[in-house]
Amino acid sequence: MIKNLNPLIFLRLGLGLTYLYSGYDLFFNPQHWYGFVPSALYKLFTTLPAIDNYLKFQGLAELAIGILFLCLFNKTWTVKIASVLTTVEMVLILLFVGIDPITFRDIGLLGGALTLLFISFKKDRGSER
Repeated sequence: MIKNLNPLIFLRLGLGLTYLYSGYDLFFNPQHWYGFVPSALYKLFTTLPAIDNYLKFQGLAELAIGILFLCLFNKTWTVKIASVLTTVEMVLILLFVGIDPITFRDIGLLGGALTLLFISFKKDRGSER
């Protein structure tokens, strides 16, 4: 039974559950995330309700990414979409937020997403042959 188990499932579960957790917390507790909002966004959003709305939108997006990673019935398109979105989000966070107390998490998420992305495209190329 273990021999038939795809190890990528654990990577998808880890990424999916991480995004479900952060998405839920962003949506229901945006105040927990104020310290991670880049200062440029604080200047753009001049009121706390505007920042809360931005963080709630981010939370909904992260919940969607988590669900895409956890859609284990489809092995390619959901992984590609979730991996691309995660890669873009993590690169933007690393560029615009910089180094902070949770950078280690961002690098891990980026590595996991890139792994799934490259594997999903490699599988597609292999099926064309």
